[in-house]
Amino acid sequence: MANCIMMQGTSSHVGKSILVTALCRILYQDGVHVVPFKAQNMALNSYVTRDGKEMGRAQVAQAEAAGLEPMVEMNPVLLKPTGNASSQIVVMGQPVGNMSAKDYHKGYSVKLFGHVKEALAKLQDEYDTIVIEGAGSPAEVNLHDNDIVNMRVAKYLNAPVFLIADIDRGGALASLVGTLELLEDDERDLVKGLIINKFRGDVTLLKPAVDFLEKKTGKPVLGIIPHLDNLGIDDEDSVSLEDKPEKEKAQADLHVAVMRTPKISNFTDFDAIASEKDVSLHYVTDVENFGHPDLIMLPGSKNTTEDMLWLRSSGLEEKIREAVEAGTPLIGICGGYQMLGKEIRDPHHTESEHDGTTGLGFLDMATTFIESKLTSQVTADCHDWNFMGTKISAKDLHGYEIHMGETEFFGDKDEHPITITERRGEKCAVEEGTSRADGMVFGTYIHGIFDHDEFRRAMLNVLRVKKGLEPLENTRSLFAEKQRAYDRLAETVRANLDMDKVREILAAQ
Repeated sequence: MANCIMMQGTSSHVGKSILVTALCRILYQDGVHVVPFKAQNMALNSYVTRDGKEMGRAQVAQAEAAGLEPMVEMNPVLLKPTGNASSQIVVMGQPVGNMSAKDYHKGYSVKLFGHVKEALAKLQDEYDTIVIEGAGSPAEVNLHDNDIVNMRVAKYLNAPVFLIADIDRGGALASLVGTLELLEDDERDLVKGLIINKFRGDVTLLKPAVDFLEKKTGKPVLGIIPHLDNLGIDDEDSVSLEDKPEKEKAQADLHVAVMRTPKISNFTDFDAIASEKDVSLHYVTDVENFGHPDLIMLPGSKNTTEDMLWLRSSGLEEKIREAVEAGTPLIGICGGYQMLGKEIRDPHHTESEHDGTTGLGFLDMATTFIESKLTSQVTADCHDWNFMGTKISAKDLHGYEIHMGETEFFGDKDEHPITITERRGEKCAVEEGTSRADGMVFGTYIHGIFDHDEFRRAMLNVLRVKKGLEPLENTRSLFAEKQRAYDRLAETVRANLDMDKVREILAAQ
């Protein structure tokens, strides 16, 4: 039977996900068979497992840090916001329908705790240690009775809890003291230590605050974790886009503009591009910061119709048209791909209250939303993609599909340069992706396609040559960079967290 430890926070975005990732990596380095877990995740940044199940992206990063293949038991309940205070409910990797926040939190959530317990039972049987992540704050008294992700999990497992506060946003001391005060007595007893996260400056100056906290709460401060910039680890949701630094435009040869639509999903599709040394990537929210990009990208969306209507009402649709007509290429992924067509139809109101809308009309295709969702990991080959007049080919592109629309094509003017060669482990030969004949517009349903090092560099080199710049040799391994990022994170947290005390708490179970 596995022992457990749980990270809870005084609020959202205090660093729970990253600290769970760090602890998974530290224990993995120490030879422990460790697994991450989060009972319920709310995120648009999701992932598809090898067996076609959908889960939160944060647990994928944590699994990678632990040396594991992601599996849905790590995140049995996923909420994907659709708008109007409602979410799509995904249980054990499968969507079960949409529900308002009120209906979900007024009893339905507790009904899902059986799935949480089943997932935990499997992990307890197969692993030595489970590192558990909470959500938001356990002191949200309005949600307490129907909580399935914070103290209900801790009490079910009798798991020791570390309470985390983000000192960078201010009010850390008050939030720690206040959170503990609002907990029930038995919940407060489970809190075995406090962690102050994202600290900047001289840690010795914080000693009076630490002394105060320990005296006031009776809980030890087990770590003061420094603020870490440019971690190189996938973020959980679009709230983290606010924290993404942009490179100085003058220092980059290429400028990429990603339309930051209100329902943006899977923005990690662009992280590999953003991290290239010759690229400045920025997220566009209005016509004023559209700029003069070398490449425009449309992201995935949890509500394609509403995001298309937003592009239209914001004036960005017109800016995109002007840029493409002037010679700037446009790429869409998943929902962004659907927007490139002539029509988006939603007869069953699968994603929104609208029956549909016209798309950008760059590609001769239309998409109709259906009530079932395609989720699969894929391997694909790209054969002679005409990108701005240059042919690009690459083999073994790995990624995943996650969409609810069926796309039909009109005529034979557009090309389909990608072939899916394997889906969910089964060999196949399926045409995928669409490119306009002139090479200026391209779309694909495959998330993660630009994580392929040679494919990404080949695309960027076409842009470089267009600007009169020399192409660059690919010298990167995104996989190796991620592993180094996990190691760097583990090294920093190991040096600033009382790991002896952590091991003592784990051994006491």
